[in-house]
Amino acid sequence: MRITRETLIRVARETAQKRALSDPGLAAAYLTGSLRTEHPFLGGVTDVDIVFVHAETPKVRREIVPLTPEFHLDILHQPRSDYNKPKELRLHPWLGPELYDPQPLYVTGHFFEFVQAGVRDKFNEPASVHARASRAATEARQKWSELQATQAAWPDLMMDYLEAVRLAANAIALLNGRPLAERRFLLQFPERAQAAGRPELAEALIQMLGGGDADIEALKSCLIAWEKDFVEAAGRPRVEARIAAPRLAYYKNACESMLESESPQAILWPLLLTWTLAIHSLPPTRQAAWESACKGLGLVGPGFDENMGRLDRFLDIVEETLEKYAE
Repeated sequence: MRITRETLIRVARETAQKRALSDPGLAAAYLTGSLRTEHPFLGGVTDVDIVFVHAETPKVRREIVPLTPEFHLDILHQPRSDYNKPKELRLHPWLGPELYDPQPLYVTGHFFEFVQAGVRDKFNEPASVHARASRAATEARQKWSELQATQAAWPDLMMDYLEAVRLAANAIALLNGRPLAERRFLLQFPERAQAAGRPELAEALIQMLGGGDADIEALKSCLIAWEKDFVEAAGRPRVEARIAAPRLAYYKNACESMLESESPQAILWPLLLTWTLAIHSLPPTRQAAWESACKGLGLVGPGFDENMGRLDRFLDIVEETLEKYAE
């Protein structure tokens, strides 16, 4: 069966309509994520990001529903109360861009009219853009500060470090667009850094993820070890939703595609993020391959302090850029 962007959008609409029939508390549903772009496929694969808005607080907040071995629905369940102050959502670095232009799939009342009237009002004004980027930068600096004092185990340290990097990079990206997509994180950032007048940050971001010490063959070996840990973690109870079994091809195909491209180091973000998430579900005896890969990239062990210094300098440039933007 040939699966196109239009095919998946139709599946999303049909899914929302079916859920509405079985759930009288469903207030709205909308499509977001890669299918809202012209080129959603990476490595021939994408997912279907749907948000269901419920009148009451939902018991399940995220579910992964397989469609085929390569495609799945990624459904977020949100309470209606999260959308009660749309003018505040306008300044939210993640929900603001998401709600600016989603594709409605199902609606009751005037949900989208109410929410979008507040979100879109002054959304693109410099003060609003600056507020969204500054919030990400502030959270990144806070994460960096917390890392200075923590004595956590390496998987926890890496998870916090990656979150700080995500926030710092998005503080630049939000100055001229939506937040960076998870799989395309390192593919999209150079253009955003260029647009923000800070092209040097593209190489700095690669360095913070160990790109300076990585070659293609080493990355291919990492991907093999990553897949083994991903599959094992996906079979365990209470695993993080991003490590659900139906998402294996979503990440693997994208990583393999990047390894064969002109930007093989772009694999580093989805590889490190999902591998670290998977490791959190595995016993310490199963962390050897992950730890060895991170040490090879200079991210675990003595190299961690050096990368913390890189992150500090990266954040200094981000903060300087935001100050100039404010002026």
